[in-house]
Amino acid sequence: MVERYLERFLFASRWLLAPFYMALVVALATLLFKTVQEIWHFMLHLPSAGDSDVILGVLSLIDLTFMGSLVVIVIFSGYENFVSKIDEAEHKDWPEWMGKINFTGLKLKLLSSIVAISAIQLLKAFMNVKNLSDRELMWYVIIHLVFVGSGIVLALTDRVSGDH
Repeated sequence: MVERYLERFLFASRWLLAPFYMALVVALATLLFKTVQEIWHFMLHLPSAGDSDVILGVLSLIDLTFMGSLVVIVIFSGYENFVSKIDEAEHKDWPEWMGKINFTGLKLKLLSSIVAISAIQLLKAFMNVKNLSDRELMWYVIIHLVFVGSGIVLALTDRVSGDH
């Protein structure tokens, strides 16, 4: 009897995660605000911008988009995996992957997004190489390689464990 109540209590505690996902919605709105700021800044300086400035501006927008997508992946996948299933039938425009992603798939999607964000940051650093020290550039490359290596290791362990 005690075991049953304890299990119910522990199972119900998953709802304590819901405020975390709501906080991520606020973070997504913050990224939207920063994107609007970036577009405004980009458009104001566009007439006098050089090619590299335009490329850096576009990369910044891509970076913010990837970060927003990453937050959305965490919100929906995390909520579905840990809190409650969302009824797909009520949402005609529901992305196909959302109802099927498991925790391992979530980790791979997250790491893939992080690698893409890191690659954009590295590309931005190379576009601005004259303003960076060799040490700073080295750390950008090392951090990116760590993310890439982590992604490879995670994918390999997923394949070996049979969770693919």
